[in-house]
Amino acid sequence: MRGRKPKPTVLKIREGNPGKRSLNKAEPNAPGDVPSCPDFLDEVAQDEWFRISEILTDMGILSTADRAALAAYCTVYSRWVHAEEQVKKFGTIVKSPEKGFPMKSPYLTVADQAMESMRKFLVEFGLTPSSRSRIRVETKKSAEDEFNAFVGAG
Repeated sequence: MRGRKPKPTVLKIREGNPGKRSLNKAEPNAPGDVPSCPDFLDEVAQDEWFRISEILTDMGILSTADRAALAAYCTVYSRWVHAEEQVKKFGTIVKSPEKGFPMKSPYLTVADQAMESMRKFLVEFGLTPSSRSRIRVETKKSAEDEFNAFVGAG
């Protein structure tokens, strides 16, 4: 199937369903628990896992169903960090191994590809300014507000 990916119903609701299209009433609900950090992630990826999972939990977005996507994001984040360290060490232009001609650093290519992968994951999780601006989150009401709404008081 071609075309745009369907947007999850929870995001359509948070955005106010601007297209006024019917919502998927049979969409599965993912369990809301925080997924466990995979053992295979390196130290940089694990640090990012705990940093970003806290943010996603506070946003009310993270689910145990997101474990693989979050692990993939953390993996490319770590790859980006390591590649950027090498770019800082060797520069963006290096000498080619054969004839010593200047060429783009392979680490810069790795960093650029990892950054593009990270951007895609960040958009999926609503973690870029533009993707976040399309999400509306219900504010939590206090018990007093709920009581007033129940009894019909202003």
